Amino acid sequence: MKTVMLLAGFFILASQNPLEMQKDKKLIVKEIEHKGAASLKEVSTLLEEQTELNSIGVLNWEAFAYAPKVQFRIARNKNDIWLKYYVTEDNILAKHTDTNSAVSKDSCVEFFFDPLGNGNYYNFEINCIGTIHLAYGSGRNDRKYVDPMVIQKYIKAESSLGNRPFAEKTGGHTWEMTIVISAEAMTHNKGISLKGLSSKSNFYKCGDDTSQKHYITWNPIKTAKPDYHRPEYFGDLVFE
Repeated sequence: MKTVMLLAGFFILASQNPLEMQKDKKLIVKEIEHKGAASLKEVSTLLEEQTELNSIGVLNWEAFAYAPKVQFRIARNKNDIWLKYYVTEDNILAKHTDTNSAVSKDSCVEFFFDPLGNGNYYNFEINCIGTIHLAYGSGRNDRKYVDPMVIQKYIKAESSLGNRPFAEKTGGHTWEMTIVISAEAMTHNKGISLKGLSSKSNFYKCGDDTSQKHYITWNPIKTAKPDYHRPEYFGDLVFE
């Protein structure tokens, strides 16, 4: 049964004990073994077969009460992160096709990742047709874009909606996104090994320019206004 909590100017819609929701969440990222390079189709299948679903469903800000249904799976294969998002929302939008463009204005899923847990993080933002935005830094105003050539080489994404832009579509839609992120894409942590890594992270869904602007998170964020660039509110991500 869902409950609503009012805490210091924000609220959380939860399906579990409210006291538990106040704690940072923790995910153990399972290792999936696969010989050779896996296709995105194989990645999708292996994630389905070997990992559990996690929910992105925390509403932190009362002014933005719309909550699409969003879930994800995550695993590690060698030195790659495998992700799959599942989204059901009323309206979808995909205008941005250029790497490092403002994809958060579209129907967008995001993975913010602080590999060393030191406050410096990557914001992997991917709209619903697979356009990628990636930068690194310690906060919203301290971002360094990752070279688009690096992004194209070391990150692969495939959406069930295809890769062509479109104006907003209403009436209810369901889509999936499979993503492979090589550690080589993390150019500010050269040589990093994911195996056994204890890190910090948060997972998001947003859509700034959709008719129902929304901001939902995996781990709660305790700010007065929507702000995903808050590593102090990341949960724990531990890689096998």
